[in-house]
Amino acid sequence: MRNIAVVEDEDKAAEQLEGHLQRYTREHARGGGNISFNVVRFRDAETFLSSYAEDVFDIVFMDIELPDMNGMEASARLRERDDEVIIIFVTNMAHYAIKGYEVRAFDFIVKPVTYTDLALKVKSALALADRKRGKTVWISNKEGRAALRTTDIRYVEVVQHMLIWHTTHGDIKASGSLGDAEKLLVGEHFEYCNRCYYVNLRFVTAMRQYDVWLGDEHLQISRSKRNRFARALGDFLAGGD
Repeated sequence: MRNIAVVEDEDKAAEQLEGHLQRYTREHARGGGNISFNVVRFRDAETFLSSYAEDVFDIVFMDIELPDMNGMEASARLRERDDEVIIIFVTNMAHYAIKGYEVRAFDFIVKPVTYTDLALKVKSALALADRKRGKTVWISNKEGRAALRTTDIRYVEVVQHMLIWHTTHGDIKASGSLGDAEKLLVGEHFEYCNRCYYVNLRFVTAMRQYDVWLGDEHLQISRSKRNRFARALGDFLAGGD
């Protein structure tokens, strides 16, 4: 389920946008896809911002011409609270939407919104959301079960038959093999740098000879893994999957 906010004061425009999103889910279902949207509509920016919670919405469709507070100002305030959420402007005034770079807007759509235009933007936005937010995996150990977002996992280390999940919030130990971790993290931009470390490419800050750096921490790259790791990192930085 993807959560989408529509900040739009015009009923007709909001209904049209929601109708296109419903069509998008139907067409993907016919093609064997499994996408569903929870669409929440807000009539003004103040209401949207007052109820906003970080990490709730994947995409925000923001009308620029809103009463009281316009969409550009609302987006600037939104960025003060959430640096990751994807903003797509919906407007009659394309020349204002072009200024979206100031609030790091993902894109804009000109009214009246066509299905073709929206479908292209949504497809790209969802791909970006997946790359940014990742998915949730569950780790079991003696203390119970822990939910980890893949974008919080820096790397996974194996020591004998114990996995150490190095995350941005601390380390979690659990029994298992790196093969087990690999199955959980398929498609999440991880790569082996040697037989002991499975690294999240999102956290790689540098690669020099046979060392990979994750901020101040560095891990060794084995000779046999170096070329594959370098290719995977290059593809990730270029936006590939």
